[in-house]
Amino acid sequence: MAWHEVAASQQDRTTARLLVAGQLALLVAVAVQRRGTSWPVPHMLRGLSWCGQIAGVALSVTAAVRLGPGLTASPLPNAQSELHTDGLYEYVRHPVYAGVMLAAGSRTLATGNRAALLPLGLLGVLLHVKSGFEERRLAQRFPGYAGYAARTPRLVPTPFRAHSEAAVPDPTL
Repeated sequence: MAWHEVAASQQDRTTARLLVAGQLALLVAVAVQRRGTSWPVPHMLRGLSWCGQIAGVALSVTAAVRLGPGLTASPLPNAQSELHTDGLYEYVRHPVYAGVMLAAGSRTLATGNRAALLPLGLLGVLLHVKSGFEERRLAQRFPGYAGYAARTPRLVPTPFRAHSEAAVPDPTL
């Protein structure tokens, strides 16, 4: 089956649209949460939260810019997609999603609102499902993806991993 046939599946397009719509809805739900009284939010925690939100957005934007014309909200790679395994993609396979979770988690922490944990948790589950869906399509598109996925964490970097180990290129890419 040719790549364009795999990408053009109606079921895949429908699933991709639902995942994007769900992600957008959950991001809005995280963003509109009001302050609560479930835990104290001192000024220092609020400041750290702002730092986390800024870092998350910066991480997502930097990773998105690296994708160039291959960037799409859809988990279906477009015709301009290339497999990136360097830069931020050397440390995690989905730095855009990692940045989204860092920003959303930081925002939730600053609310002091237990109810805000539900949309955050659902966003984490949705991004896990979306990234898995995306990875199956990337593996179909790029022969070296399985090796890259085997040595690179999905969303959270592995602490203390030697940089030289991460920089070893996969000969199948």
